[in-house]
Amino acid sequence: MHKLRPLLKRLFTPITIMLVPHSRSASLSIKIPSAVFGLLLVFVCVGMVYTLSLTVQAFDYYVMKQKYAYMNSQFQSMQTTIRSLKQSELEFKRLFSLGSKKKVLDAVKQGESDGSIDVEELKRQISESMKSVSEIKNYLAKEQNIYRATPQGWPVEGKFSSGFGMRVHPQTGMKQFHTGVDLSAPAGTPVHATADGIVSFADWSKGNGKVVVIEHGHGFSTVYAHNSRIDVRAGQTVHRGQVIAATGATGNATGPHVHYEVWKGGYYVNPTSFMGERAKVLAGGADNS
Repeated sequence: MHKLRPLLKRLFTPITIMLVPHSRSASLSIKIPSAVFGLLLVFVCVGMVYTLSLTVQAFDYYVMKQKYAYMNSQFQSMQTTIRSLKQSELEFKRLFSLGSKKKVLDAVKQGESDGSIDVEELKRQISESMKSVSEIKNYLAKEQNIYRATPQGWPVEGKFSSGFGMRVHPQTGMKQFHTGVDLSAPAGTPVHATADGIVSFADWSKGNGKVVVIEHGHGFSTVYAHNSRIDVRAGQTVHRGQVIAATGATGNATGPHVHYEVWKGGYYVNPTSFMGERAKVLAGGADNS
């Protein structure tokens, strides 16, 4: 007990803290025990350490937040790029119909094409028409809107009677490659352009009957064969939905219909890729065996 008294005396020995103002006011003195002063110093040190720790944590949080924002931005950019690539892939497949094109090229090599129209003869006539009509060259030289130049929809309101691909020819009974689709409709039913473009051919073409061919730019062309009437001329600019002819059975045809083809880069591709989901469903049920 005698040993603790000197220690307790030291702990409770007062320390005087004087506050001297710069003004003429009287100075202020505060007496506090040494133990209390020591505790205050400990609290101050702990507070400083705690404040410093919070500052470091706040800085780390800010740095992490910046990194997260950057990574999130990069991630969103990657997602956007992936979506764009997927969309481009879908558009590429839709516009170019690569699978169908391969089938067509294989059929051409085997000499099985020409399901219902004489394609080579028609191409020759189109080439002659394009040489003689300067408006066609001028139109195709301009950069056309890809959306307006891409065929869309049905050229005529009718019944899907024959699809694209191998089929039994209705006249010869032989299996041949059908280069377009046949849409049956009463004679005289209006035929519409499926995209903006310029008429490159509008005349009779042997077994194809009365034919209208439209160049749309970006490599797209559309063919409308076996018409009973033609309402446009070579070199005339047309718009999507415009009436260009009327259904008929001219040339080698068994009844009034429109033989509709879509060409890309000079090769015929599956028109149903441009006609909507209903056409794809109907094409699946069409008799092309």
